[in-house]
Amino acid sequence: MAHHREVTLSGEQAAELLKTRDHHAKAYMRERAAAILKVANGQAVRQVAATGLYKRRHRDTISDWITRCQHDGLAGLRVQAGRGRKPAFSPCGRSP
Repeated sequence: MAHHREVTLSGEQAAELLKTRDHHAKAYMRERAAAILKVANGQAVRQVAATGLYKRRHRDTISDWITRCQHDGLAGLRVQAGRGRKPAFSPCGRSP
């Protein structure tokens, strides 16, 4: 049987996540906040990962978002510097 993850949010945390979900400039932040709020409202992580967002996510991804949010707050949901694909060519590194 799947482990049901419980998320307990204070009023301040819930308000911060609601504001992020509804108004943040970055779409990925809105998605992550929405996922955490759904789990906090009693939905299973597996259900949110499969049908609760615009795009299917792996349940471990949602669980990681929750863990990072619990440890680092909203800052834990941001994409860390240095992540992603590196450019194959950088014009700044050329000599004149």
